[in-house]
Order: sequence, then structure tokens, then C-alpha cells
Amino acid sequence: MPIVRMTPDTLNEENRRFEQAPLRQTLFLNSVPKCGSHLLRNIIRMFVPVEQQYHEQFLQWANLGEHLSALDAKRPQVSWGHLFFADNSAMELAHARKILLVRDPYSWVLARARFFLSDEFSGNVDRLKNGELTVPELLNLMIFGIYQKAPPMYDIFTNNAVAWLGTGVHLIRYEDLVGHLKALDGRDAEYFFGTLLEACGIAMPDDWRERVRVGSDRKQSGTARENLSGIAIDFPDELPDIQKRLVNYASPGLRAILGYS
Repeated sequence: MPIVRMTPDTLNEENRRFEQAPLRQTLFLNSVPKCGSHLLRNIIRMFVPVEQQYHEQFLQWANLGEHLSALDAKRPQVSWGHLFFADNSAMELAHARKILLVRDPYSWVLARARFFLSDEFSGNVDRLKNGELTVPELLNLMIFGIYQKAPPMYDIFTNNAVAWLGTGVHLIRYEDLVGHLKALDGRDAEYFFGTLLEACGIAMPDDWRERVRVGSDRKQSGTARENLSGIAIDFPDELPDIQKRLVNYASPGLRAILGYS
């Protein structure tokens, strides 16, 4: 599997500043890669005892068999990762509470491209970092995949997100999460995070806003956009119109089923 280089955070120490209630049911934070996985993970970590957090690995299909202890119903923990919907993953998570984080495919294409070109990512596509390809060429590779090296957007979203819909997952969108973080003192944010915590099986404490602020500190996330290093190409802030049309061609109906117009 590709290697992701992460700077250690200090959130375990921050967690101990707060009174923690034991997690009573297994919780899995599932997400499409590059949809804010670390942001969601770090927020929820502020509401669960460190001893009930599975830090050994991001769970994925390729390593699921090695980390089944993270999903043990008799020993509730919170774990996180990018799990396909398949027979084994569905059965191993049948007893667990499941959160599913997605992102607008338009912005996902840009996020994936930035990450592939960063020093924090190393894999079989490192040749992309040599500067020979233009931005449009790189974006098209993110949409349609790289033959025998990286799957297309359609496969990633289908297996990691769409196939989980209707199975009892609690769906949240990256854009909604970020929007409520920017207006954390509002009642809409209270409803959003209250609903999220309820779906996680966590009672909402009085100091929930402070916990969310600590967990969402972007300095604590090695994969936050501003913390990525070594990117020698300037990407646009918004996906160009032609690439938006290519997303719609490559994955018709994807944005709609995830709740994007």
C-alpha cells in the first residue's frame, strides 16, 4: 500500500484535559480517501477515552484481516479508515455504529491531486511529481485513474461510499462539517454536532464546543491542505469547468446521490 508520512499530533494529551465517558458500542469512522478523514477522526477523538481509540492503523480492505481486534464487539473502540462495502467488511461492522464521510467530487479531484504530489505521500505514482504533466493532465488522471496504479474516481466513490448508503450509516458531508466549524457558536452547529455525536453513541457534554475546537485545529492534521509540503505546482481553488463536465461524464449521478446538486 502507499506510504503516508504523518507528523505526530498531541491530541492524546489534549484529550485528557476533558472528562471522558466510556464508549459502549464499537464505532467506525469510514470515509472516502481525501474527504477530511483526519479532521473527523481528530474531532471524535476528543469525546472518547484514549484507551478506547485504535491508533495502530487506518483500516482498509487490504489490512482488515490483520486489525479485526479494532472492531471487537466485546471491547468497544473507535477506529477509522477507508473500507470498501463488501461481504467481510459489512459482517465485521454489523454490530458497530458507522459514520460515513464524503466530499463533493469536484473538490475531491483537486484534493487528491495535491496529496499525490506532496512529500507526505509516497507510492507507485511518484513519477507524477517530476513536473512533466500539466495541471489539466493531472486532474484528468485523478478522475479517470492511472492504469494499474491508481483506481478511477468512480470506483473509489462507488466502493467506499455509495455502496454503503441505505445500510444504516450516518452520512456527513465534508462541506457541512467545515461550514459548521466556521460558525461553531450557532444553533445549527449545535444540532449538527449533537446529531453526529448521537450517531456515534456519545452523549453530548456541556463543553462540546471546546472539544470540537481542539480536535479541529488544522495544525494537528498532517494532511490538511496548508500542511502538505513539496507541491511544486499551483492548483486552482476550484475545479475548471471542463473537468467538472468530465466528472459528470465519468460518474453520472454521483454528486446527486451524495446530496450535491
